[in-house]
Amino acid sequence: MDTPSELTERYHVTSHIARGGMADVYEGQDTLLNRKIAVKVLHSQYSSDEAFVKRFRREAQAAANLTHPNIVGIYDWGQAQGTYFIVMEIIEGRSLRDVLRSEGALLPRRAVEIAAETAAALSIAHQAGLVHRDVKPGNILLAKDGTVKVTDFGIARAWDDSQELTKTGAVIGTATYFSPEQAQGAAADARSDVYSLGVVLYETLTGRPPFTGESPMAVAFQHVSAEAPPPSSLNPDVSESLDAVVTKALRKDPAGRHQSAEEMRQDLLAVLKGDPVVVAPIVPAAAAAATTQMMPEVPPPTVPPDEVYRQIEEEPPSQMPFIITAFALLVGLAILMFFLFRLAGGTGTEVVVAPIPDVTNFTQVAALERLKADGFVPNPLFETSDTVEPGVVIRTEPPGGSETEVGSIIDVFISSGSEEFPVPPVIGQNIDDATQLIEDAGLSIGQIETRPDADFQVDVVIEQSPAPGVEVGAGTPINLVISSGPEVIALPDLAGMSERDAVAQLTGLGLKFSVNEEFSDEEVFGNVIRTQPEAGIDVLSGDTILLIVSKGPEPVEVPSLLGLTESEAQIALDELGLVLNVSNSTQPVGDPVQNGLIVNQIPLEGNIIDAGDIVTVTLGEYQPPPTTTTLLPPTTTLPPPTTTTVP
Repeated sequence: MDTPSELTERYHVTSHIARGGMADVYEGQDTLLNRKIAVKVLHSQYSSDEAFVKRFRREAQAAANLTHPNIVGIYDWGQAQGTYFIVMEIIEGRSLRDVLRSEGALLPRRAVEIAAETAAALSIAHQAGLVHRDVKPGNILLAKDGTVKVTDFGIARAWDDSQELTKTGAVIGTATYFSPEQAQGAAADARSDVYSLGVVLYETLTGRPPFTGESPMAVAFQHVSAEAPPPSSLNPDVSESLDAVVTKALRKDPAGRHQSAEEMRQDLLAVLKGDPVVVAPIVPAAAAAATTQMMPEVPPPTVPPDEVYRQIEEEPPSQMPFIITAFALLVGLAILMFFLFRLAGGTGTEVVVAPIPDVTNFTQVAALERLKADGFVPNPLFETSDTVEPGVVIRTEPPGGSETEVGSIIDVFISSGSEEFPVPPVIGQNIDDATQLIEDAGLSIGQIETRPDADFQVDVVIEQSPAPGVEVGAGTPINLVISSGPEVIALPDLAGMSERDAVAQLTGLGLKFSVNEEFSDEEVFGNVIRTQPEAGIDVLSGDTILLIVSKGPEPVEVPSLLGLTESEAQIALDELGLVLNVSNSTQPVGDPVQNGLIVNQIPLEGNIIDAGDIVTVTLGEYQPPPTTTTLLPPTTTLPPPTTTTVP
């Protein structure tokens, strides 16, 4: 079925953005708050599938509880006109998939920045007990301001939820990016997301994923059995440290990878800083087993000891000391000859001295040509400058106007433009530490805002602009948002609200939620019965509120009403919350004892029905058997006797 342009009175769909495996994403308008939104709408063929609907609903509930600058925010979810939808933050920008398709491989620094911010988002999800399970370029959005946003936690599952739809043995994800354990149908954890992020980083650096094949099965087989070449073999700009990070993330054994997204993020930040990243080698299984012994076993050398010593003995002595000595003697001889020549012929040789032309503010080409024309040897050097345009001469040494020997080397300092500094990551830092990091990087503190946040302590940075890793000029102000701690909130009374409205109100207040269901005769199906804590209690933003939602009245087992009078049946059904209906017609019975008693009922005894349902009964009506008449043979009427009178 086509998605309606007006899902509800509040949400209107305006245009189609993208299509995924389970849902379509549209741009829309929230008419209540007058803002643009993204609406994810479940495909119509899945709307009637209870399992898919449950997964879709869980996506909204799980993602709504994740609050982080690198995670797409969830505002609302609901059902309208036979379709289910989720209302999300709309991101102005492109997906990493679209960027890679149009531009190919990115510069290593930008690739690392994207991966580091993605790892930050995954780290928050992992701390909440959620595994993304489908990390890929299509789920990584790049906003116009450079911020990275991770979306589509639609197949994430809680680690401790044994009733989750996606159980061990079910492969969910995209073959190009899922981990070896996912390819084999094994359980996925945070390290599976690390592997998938490693695949994404590999593709961002090289322009192609590490494994390709004619079918998803062929790709999955390579994830399990093949080793990818290092990114530097395809892109020579990839550093050794970055090679090490990618290689570690792509290890087949989860125990050999980064054990968390945060650990991988720290390695990526070290790469951005230029610090070396040391990755421990893979420990073979045999060596790992040996560590359980009292004394570790040392593997035998690949070359016998006597052979090693023999090679050392046969190796010829180094010629380097002789070469260095000979070179030093030649240099010394050349210097001596130079001075002897000057002493011998100095009186007859005239040294030509000339003023150095002032080429300050000349372009590089013009300055070098002028110095050459005047008989000097220019040596171009570059340095940063905030006042001189790139390619223009700042100064010379010796300076212009001074005199020196013609043919001398003149150092020409040329502007390379303003020096740019990468913005340091300060989210999670105390404001004092963040200020020090920013000033140490040659930048300045801009506007500082304060906002309640349940996930960060007081005076800890929760947002920064520009984003970490972006290169800016010296002294650029960095705007910060710091936490004022959790906000104290009086829990509103949600009883009687629909579950969707209650969730929307809690999310708007910065509260998390979980849902339990129970039967209720007072509240209709889907409405909130009560909350824990109770309404009016002070809670902190970020706290989890338990919603007790009605499943409607508890089902009732139909009792036997046969042999009861109408009044007795009425009493019995009233106690169970059922409605008695007496049929207008009666059923003939031959036993006078059953006259006026119930002789039939629908539904029958033992059936399970809902409270308020009707039970129809039929009363018996006694009808006596018909009387029997005995037939006698016909009688013959004799004529009266004749009387004879005797005279």
